[in-house]
Amino acid sequence: MQSRSLSTTINSAFAAAAKANPQGLCFNFYGDAYTYARLAQEIERLARGLHALGVKRGDRVVTLLNNGPDAVITWFATNRLGGIHVPINTAYKGEYLRHQIDDSGARIVICENEYAGDVVAVAPTLESLEHIFHLGSHAERGAWRGPLRPLDECRLDQGEAPYIEVAPSDLAMIIYTSGTTGLSKGCMASHNYLCDVSRRYADTIGRTREDMLWTPMPLFHITGIAVVLSTIQMGASSAISRKFSVSNFWSDIERCQATMIVLLGSMALMVANAPDTPESVRCRGQVRSLIGIPMSQRLASIWRDRFGVKWASGTIYGSTECGQALNARFDESVPDGCCGRLNDTFDVRIVDEHDEELPPNTVGEIVTRPKRSHVMFSGYWNNPEASTKISRNLWHHMGDNGRVDEHGNFSFVDRSKDVIRRRGENISSFELEATFCQHPDIAEAAIHAVPSELMEDDVKATVVLRPGASLKESELSDWARPRMPKFALPRYIEFREELPKNASGRVLKFQLREQGVTPRTWDFEKTKS
Repeated sequence: MQSRSLSTTINSAFAAAAKANPQGLCFNFYGDAYTYARLAQEIERLARGLHALGVKRGDRVVTLLNNGPDAVITWFATNRLGGIHVPINTAYKGEYLRHQIDDSGARIVICENEYAGDVVAVAPTLESLEHIFHLGSHAERGAWRGPLRPLDECRLDQGEAPYIEVAPSDLAMIIYTSGTTGLSKGCMASHNYLCDVSRRYADTIGRTREDMLWTPMPLFHITGIAVVLSTIQMGASSAISRKFSVSNFWSDIERCQATMIVLLGSMALMVANAPDTPESVRCRGQVRSLIGIPMSQRLASIWRDRFGVKWASGTIYGSTECGQALNARFDESVPDGCCGRLNDTFDVRIVDEHDEELPPNTVGEIVTRPKRSHVMFSGYWNNPEASTKISRNLWHHMGDNGRVDEHGNFSFVDRSKDVIRRRGENISSFELEATFCQHPDIAEAAIHAVPSELMEDDVKATVVLRPGASLKESELSDWARPRMPKFALPRYIEFREELPKNASGRVLKFQLREQGVTPRTWDFEKTKS
């Protein structure tokens, strides 16, 4: 077992890195370079402003920010004051957004100018909200009558910016996950949990201090968070892209001299399907490691053969609640489909419906528990019932099915939770169904996954209309578009007279998933061609 000396905090990790290598490159944000010293200076400036607004230990600060320097600066400035950073998915709007800000109890929201309207729209219903800051010089205030100011007004060159000593067990962040049986839940992440999962992530992907890691993964997701913190803890450098673009991909890789890439498997597939460019030819052999989540063996082979990547894999398994419960270094020899092995941080087992351990090579639910302190989430914010439910019998239930062989190699089989994974986002069918059922012509709606040609899932809505309704699929799609994130908008819609149900009236979604896209299914993609 590893020693207790590994316990640390985000504050101390950054302070140590900035002291050790102040002029070293920390982050490259699409050509805008931040040394450790420059980042430290900007963190202190913003911490002064937040402190002047009364931010103190335990206070929550919500951000709705794209990948960029302020996504890191606001996070670290909040933690420096002992506060809790709450990064929210930038695609969220309406009830999705309102619920998470309200549940966090944040007094301050910091957002991109382009999302200020979404925040302002829900602000009058948020009792705890006092200040909205936005990037850029102007934002429409709508019905919000509270302070609405540019974030630059919160950056102060004078004043106090106290460095609050926090414990490894203190909360650093609340990361909201998609609700599967209810509203989204906030995973409470301690300083040590985030530092530990980032350290183990770097070890899993074989990252070294000399690697330049490039990623477009959003910094409100655990993978993006792990990239940032592993960079800090190693005193390394990363290039953070604002967003993924096939046309700009290889020029970005060449410009920043990336040796390691972290992205979604669907993105890796799009790059693999794109024609060669002068940049892709020049970059052959430059990238030694690609992490695509998930990634098939065939796709990994394409990257190795075509682009000269030495290691290409996506065999990582975990969740926001426990990070990587299983580890398998990319340079290890593991069976196809293996998503990890046991490690000295977690005890992982496969159990039946009674939580009894199953023999090797038997499919069951994946459960885990920590072997060390503060290496998992600390429960769900404001939701002790959900925390207790997911940890029954003192085991954390992943909600996924898997199996383990006699050599300790774990394989993921499928998701037992009713979650849809699309474009790197976890989508709550519960929240989508609640939205669709607000339409006056809909009696029932079941949202479920169907296979996508870009790996992961596509979203299908199977809908029962009210008697006499004459709603068309295209009309329903147009109605839904402004009411949900773009990534959650169903590609497929099918009207039926009834939904398949069991004796207790529960919708049998596994039947809908098995039936998939039928001849009666409307496809949004075909309407664009």
